[in-house]
Amino acid sequence: MKTQAEYYAAVAATYDLQYEQPELEEDLEQLQDHLSELLSGHKVLELACGSGYWTEIIADTAVSVHAIDNSPQMLEAARERGLDDDVVEFAEGDAFNLPAGVAPGDFTACFASGLWSQVRRSDQDKYLAQLRLKLGKDVLLVLLDRTYVEGHSEPIARTDLDGNSFQIITAPNGERYEVAQSYPSDSWLRKRLSTAAKEVRVERLEHFWLATCRLR
Repeated sequence: MKTQAEYYAAVAATYDLQYEQPELEEDLEQLQDHLSELLSGHKVLELACGSGYWTEIIADTAVSVHAIDNSPQMLEAARERGLDDDVVEFAEGDAFNLPAGVAPGDFTACFASGLWSQVRRSDQDKYLAQLRLKLGKDVLLVLLDRTYVEGHSEPIARTDLDGNSFQIITAPNGERYEVAQSYPSDSWLRKRLSTAAKEVRVERLEHFWLATCRLR
């Protein structure tokens, strides 16, 4: 079975096709408006930016966006969007091990789409503590991810002893990949985020959930 890193390299050029599904249109319109409002005027650190789909949206209202990803192929796709260099900076970086240069005061908000579902349950508290240490107090944290929808979402292939779940996804090249994808409940999200943050709010649409909080 191919690795998750190999999966993202393989699908980088076609990654945005997932957002062209008609059933997602209403949710995406709501999220675009909501994120533009939430991150307006902020200096944003975007983690695991992927193809830059959400980067382009938040860059419309943010003061600046420093978007990192550890996939060169994804970053290439993101840079091809031709976003304003005065606002957006794409850089190679690991969302699970933030660069040493990131320090409190550099950013007023942190955004990640599709990342939280890949943070192992046993690592979630430690990961939030890392964000708090690196970014500092009162930084706005915005997390966006998928909701499981019967008949639409890829089925869960396996769940490990800690409750982390995984899907088997076939890429356009025909290769099969095991990809981490958990679907936390609202109560789980609130409980986990509250270990390092305050003002935790969770909004759930049909196909997505959005969590916001402030690191404390």
